[in-house]
Amino acid sequence: MPRLFKKLIILIVMLPFVLAACGGTTSTTQTNSSSSNPARSSLKFYVITHGQASDPFWSVVKKGVDQAAKDMGVTAIYESPASTTFDVVAMSHLIDTAVAAHPAGLVVSIPDPTGLGPSIKAAVAAGIPVISINSGSDVAKSLGVLVHVGQTEEQAGIGGGQKMGAAGVKHALCVNQEVGNAALALRCKGFKEGLAQTGGTVTEIGVNLSSPTQTQQTIEAALQHDPSIDGILTLGPTGATPALKALQDLNKTGKIKLATFDLSSDVLNGIKGGQILFAIDQQQYLQGYLPIVLLTLYKTNLNTIANDILQTGPGFVT
Repeated sequence: MPRLFKKLIILIVMLPFVLAACGGTTSTTQTNSSSSNPARSSLKFYVITHGQASDPFWSVVKKGVDQAAKDMGVTAIYESPASTTFDVVAMSHLIDTAVAAHPAGLVVSIPDPTGLGPSIKAAVAAGIPVISINSGSDVAKSLGVLVHVGQTEEQAGIGGGQKMGAAGVKHALCVNQEVGNAALALRCKGFKEGLAQTGGTVTEIGVNLSSPTQTQQTIEAALQHDPSIDGILTLGPTGATPALKALQDLNKTGKIKLATFDLSSDVLNGIKGGQILFAIDQQQYLQGYLPIVLLTLYKTNLNTIANDILQTGPGFVT
């Protein structure tokens, strides 16, 4: 087993999943750190994303936020819509509320630039430094964001399509668990472009993020409807686990190649067991950690990143 893969298994399995406390329309957790540096101890940053800290992907992001706040001696408040469904309206309200609190800085994901753009621009206009993470690499600069920390989603998708094509896949499913998320749409777009290089085609289906059982049933129905499908790319772990179960139920494990974006314990175990071909890793821990460090340095020393995007991926785990 490659040394990198062993390290990734240890990282994902050992990181405790930080469960967000839910109430009203938001899920909020706060990390306070005592600091002997008065310039830092008064700094409070808000981190507002479209994913809950109880999610297998976003729990790792939250872990990075918490550790950075401790290391920097600042306060970080992580918030997200309480609903597990994609809720841009609730997220924009969270951003507006954070701006009204006049924080030292703001970290946001941008799954829907149209819905979230006005709130992000309002933060910038209020003099609040903003860093985006995870989704929004293609629009961050136009919204006034200091830097985007993440991966270029379309290029990551192209790489996934090329790898699927090299494995012999000719007709694949792209399983989107958050229809309306611009970043996921770019992943599927890139996947189609990459697979087309070897003559392959892609069919996109939407599934219900909040219902693994329904997601599994939707994938099974798509496979039964079209026997020519020989590959599946899911756009996150919440799609990968039901897809793996669907293949097992239909006795198609190994016959239909499965790959995914992002890592979780299930994904890593699937790769180890030969059930998942590869995972496209964007190092979500860094997406939580680095923005808190960057905002702290910006507020205390006016340090900035020269590039518009600080890339944490894509990397391929096999």
